[in-house]
Amino acid sequence: MEKFLMGTYDVIVVGAGHAGCEAGLASARMGKKTLMFSINLEAVAMMACNPSIGGTGKGHLVREIDALGGEMGINIDKTFIQSRMLNTAKGPAVHSLRAQADKNQYHIEMKKTIENEDNLHLKQGEVIDIIIEEGKACGVVLKTGACYRAEAVILATGTFLAGKIFIGDSVFESGPNGLAPSVELAERLKEYGLPMRRFKTGTPARALGKSLDFDKMIPQHGDEDIVPFSFMNDSLEKDQADCWLTYTNEATHDVIRANFHRSALFGGHIEGVGPRYCPSIEDKVNRFSDKERHQLFVEPEGIYTDEMYIQGMSSSLPEDVQQEFYKTIPGLENLEIVRPAYAIEYDCIDPVDLKISLENKHIENLFCAGQFNGSSGYEEAAAQGLMAGINAVRKIEGKNEFVLQRNEAYIGVLIDDLVTKGTNEPYRIMTSRAEYRLVLRQDNADLRLTEKGYEVGLVKNDRYEKYLNKKEVVRLETDRLKKKVLKPENVNDFLESKGSTPIKSPCSLYELLRRPEIKYDESFVIDEERPVLSSHQKTMMEVQIKYEGYIDKQKQQIEKFKRLENKKLPSDIDYHSIDGLRIEARQKLSDFRPLSVGQASRISGVSPADINVLLIYMEKFRRRKS
Repeated sequence: MEKFLMGTYDVIVVGAGHAGCEAGLASARMGKKTLMFSINLEAVAMMACNPSIGGTGKGHLVREIDALGGEMGINIDKTFIQSRMLNTAKGPAVHSLRAQADKNQYHIEMKKTIENEDNLHLKQGEVIDIIIEEGKACGVVLKTGACYRAEAVILATGTFLAGKIFIGDSVFESGPNGLAPSVELAERLKEYGLPMRRFKTGTPARALGKSLDFDKMIPQHGDEDIVPFSFMNDSLEKDQADCWLTYTNEATHDVIRANFHRSALFGGHIEGVGPRYCPSIEDKVNRFSDKERHQLFVEPEGIYTDEMYIQGMSSSLPEDVQQEFYKTIPGLENLEIVRPAYAIEYDCIDPVDLKISLENKHIENLFCAGQFNGSSGYEEAAAQGLMAGINAVRKIEGKNEFVLQRNEAYIGVLIDDLVTKGTNEPYRIMTSRAEYRLVLRQDNADLRLTEKGYEVGLVKNDRYEKYLNKKEVVRLETDRLKKKVLKPENVNDFLESKGSTPIKSPCSLYELLRRPEIKYDESFVIDEERPVLSSHQKTMMEVQIKYEGYIDKQKQQIEKFKRLENKKLPSDIDYHSIDGLRIEARQKLSDFRPLSVGQASRISGVSPADINVLLIYMEKFRRRKS
């Protein structure tokens, strides 16, 4: 095939899913001429699975992406059809915003944003090769023979690499949602020696809403007070769509059990590893045989379609079996399936082959993001895409890599987990993965990260000024609350009405607000001077007041963490020469090449005893050097 040069850019992004969109926008907004390729332009920001953004842990990522100057939060605020804050019965560390999206509008708005972005060029084309010269990625080759050169390349291929669909005994090559797979690029990456692996995910059936009986289901309404994802929006108003809850039953389970042998999952067709936290319905029935029922949510895919997403019911069973077991569920007795459930298998990289900047360890200037790195979910993909875009630009400019530590962001936890620990299944972020989650709340993501986004050049002046104003408003109001002293005769009736202990001597309003039963929003009864604050400002301030002691304690833990993270390891250290290190630790440390003692401590196979040996070695090294 004849090859010909079609253009030269600073950064090329391969893929335009959620990772690719954030990577391309970040690169362009930081001033670099950027080219994005999508195998099909209908796949730009495509929601191939659940039409929603956020959820437990994931909502934190979206807020962090937004605080750094990314697009996902802004886009879902434009296109949501229902919004809910999850886990409100628990502490603020695990409160997570989730929004149901109009999936087509989400795609349209993101594509429009990309098309209108200066320095960003979007093209349809299948990339089949990476141009590598002297160990550096410097361009791509398309199936047509067209070549494009660049100083850095970002791979964000999603589930397209060697994609294969499974529906019962039917197995065929395909990308998600019936789009073409990327087969030749998958082969080329293996030839370059990248450590590839095979993962699997799946999606449930879509049914026509008019064929469902919603009277037999439990309605799930959106929140009355809508909380925006983006810190650029103080409030949002919209007529919201409903979702519905229903359950499987023994009849459902009997149909599934009788057809285990016809499932691609149990039939030996699928070799890829699936996500443990999002199993198919046949896997649920098999693994949790004592469960009498499993919940499923019926969610609209948009306001201009009658398609309904059956969340919690992904499957690789044949279509006739799907039709049979779905019809045993209350409300779904007469459902008409318009898109069957399927499992999809795809190639991805072992993420331990990446630096903390998401640059490949062996091919310079090749950055990787999203499901290609072994993660699952739109939010995890977008977070990595943003960081890969930032670091590709910084590499071109000769600047240090931009890294978020585990104590700074869920994004830091996500990337550190991937590149340090690796993953044996599609990785999903969860609040339990974050050691410092009381500090890493979704309400304070802008306070944690906007300054950093401004420093790297991604946060623009309007966002930065809004952040500074919020910071100042919260500071002034906090100071006012500390100075506002209330007498028992003016406040005790209010306290008793809230089931709170009356005070016997004057007390500051700040101290009263530390009580869990006293809400800032209700304090206007005893505080006529209270200013008008946005929902973002009120939430952040109230959490800081009520959890001040716990937050201070966690900050002390973070200082200990920082001490290990700040102990940098020489890049040329010979671990095999360090006496006292176990053989496994020597091998793992030599392979991973951790940047710090802290990162070394999180490598599987490196024990606390090995870390002590390493600390003693570092102290001896420091003394010899001095």
